[in-house]
Amino acid sequence: MITTDVIYCLDANVLIQAWQKYYSPHICADYWDVLDKLGDRKRIFIPELVYEEIVRTDDDLSKWLKQSRIPVRKIDEPVTRCLQSIYAHNPVHANLVDNIRGRSLADPWVIAHAINDNAVVVTKEEKITAINSRKIRIPNVCENMGIRWINDFEFLKELGILFNCKVS
Repeated sequence: MITTDVIYCLDANVLIQAWQKYYSPHICADYWDVLDKLGDRKRIFIPELVYEEIVRTDDDLSKWLKQSRIPVRKIDEPVTRCLQSIYAHNPVHANLVDNIRGRSLADPWVIAHAINDNAVVVTKEEKITAINSRKIRIPNVCENMGIRWINDFEFLKELGILFNCKVS
């Protein structure tokens, strides 16, 4: 368990997949309460573009996020400089965003905000390991930039979060 005040920057997929699958509020409402408490304590945050990605769909997750206490970090000049450093570090990092399909637009900003806030990136993405792949994902860029990243299960383990299950 991490005992220092590590800050975590959450990728959209950490919230979306949890809501739709294994931590649905109908199954594990405690997960969402924990995120609110971590938001209150300033231990987690999401970038503005992650927020926008989620709330553009009018669904229950969007409604929850609008009411949540998770801080939303705005894009400012220091964060923009961090983004520029990501692209300057390696030209392959431009492949992080799928401009043709308009996907992963928030991904480079997740990393830029993490750099700016000295935060750990939390993502559901897995590193691309194929040598001949043109694809690149958040974990690849984080490793290239020396930024620590973990998945959401490691995140819960680091924080010592345990859920109690019961039969209703």
